[in-house]
Amino acid sequence: MQRPLLLLCIDRDNDLYEKAKVSSPVIGREKNIDAATKLALADPEDADANAIFYSVKMYDKFKKEGKNVEVVTIAGHKNLGYEADKEISKQLDKIVRETNATTAVLISDGMSDEEIIPIIKSRITIESTKIVIVKQAKELEKTYFVLIEKLRDPHYARILLGIPAILILLLSAASYFGFGWQPVGIIVGIYLILKGFGISEQIWKVMKDFRFSIEKTSWISYIGGFALLVIAVIIAYQTHNDASKLGFTGEKHIAYIIRSVVVLILVSVLLIITGKVIDALAEKQKFAITKYSLYAVAATLAVLVLKVGSDWVLNYFQPYVSFEDFLVTLVGAVVIGYISTRIIKDIRAETLSNMKLEGKEVINEYGNYVGKIVGVNGADGTLVIQTLFDKRFFLPFKSVSGVGENIIVKGNE
Repeated sequence: MQRPLLLLCIDRDNDLYEKAKVSSPVIGREKNIDAATKLALADPEDADANAIFYSVKMYDKFKKEGKNVEVVTIAGHKNLGYEADKEISKQLDKIVRETNATTAVLISDGMSDEEIIPIIKSRITIESTKIVIVKQAKELEKTYFVLIEKLRDPHYARILLGIPAILILLLSAASYFGFGWQPVGIIVGIYLILKGFGISEQIWKVMKDFRFSIEKTSWISYIGGFALLVIAVIIAYQTHNDASKLGFTGEKHIAYIIRSVVVLILVSVLLIITGKVIDALAEKQKFAITKYSLYAVAATLAVLVLKVGSDWVLNYFQPYVSFEDFLVTLVGAVVIGYISTRIIKDIRAETLSNMKLEGKEVINEYGNYVGKIVGVNGADGTLVIQTLFDKRFFLPFKSVSGVGENIIVKGNE
């Protein structure tokens, strides 16, 4: 059988999913037309829609010439960079493996997609490239509109406007309250560490589970939880003043503040989690309950360690806490955390085994299409996934991060 020529359209920043909720890879003429139409309706100014339509035009042209071609659109990640390139590489490997294609024509909107040409060349031969440019403006006018459009994009707006605004706000607040620039430096440093090591992405994934909706019961617990957080901030400020009067400095000053608010923050978090659990029970989403249970255990153990640790550092209130006491607490928290995680994972596996999952589509956390569930193997703890090319593979239960209309699996799967 003749190997097909791939007409490969690249959406590096995953506008398909972020704007039109279309999962990639998108394979075939009709599916690409549908995807481009949805994207054009969601954002008529998006250049990726034009690139997809051009790919379909080339497909029709080659088909009339009797060539064996396939049109495919693959997407990366909204954060661009490494995450986008990794996702594109993974999807391209799968397509090449399942179509046995060795050559491709690369279609791009020319913005940032050209940067991934070396990645594509390492997997398949590029016979030709086409940069699709919308014919509408002179160079200066085009640059102006590009800058304006980027500022409208939340991703770029956060970088170009959001970060300077936060720095100005923090410096102004620190100056007003007489804290100096050091607290701002600490906050910025923590942010850079969280961002640099990818911790912020994990935190954001957890935060997305706690979206506010007035139509759900959890809004009551959200109001109570946020009220307690506001009270905790006020108490923290008062405790800061008390610590200064008592002569505490450095780590003792910080420990004194943590000790005063950490339990209140835990109550706030548990209140919000309880609201989400009630929502899950009402919507019969048993799988979600296990996830929220894991959050509750993690929050409780973290607060326990912080409370005992601050008492040890402070060494001011009776009963005094020794380093041995803190070490025992730390080890105990690790052991309890491990046991709790194992128990909750077993419950999740049993829950998945008892659910009717056959026929549901599987997407990863970036919105990219993985396949369709055609079987559940409870004994082995795996899901049987069928891809767009009718090939099957097994996915372990531990990869599942969400169950709804679609099954959501971890992005590295």
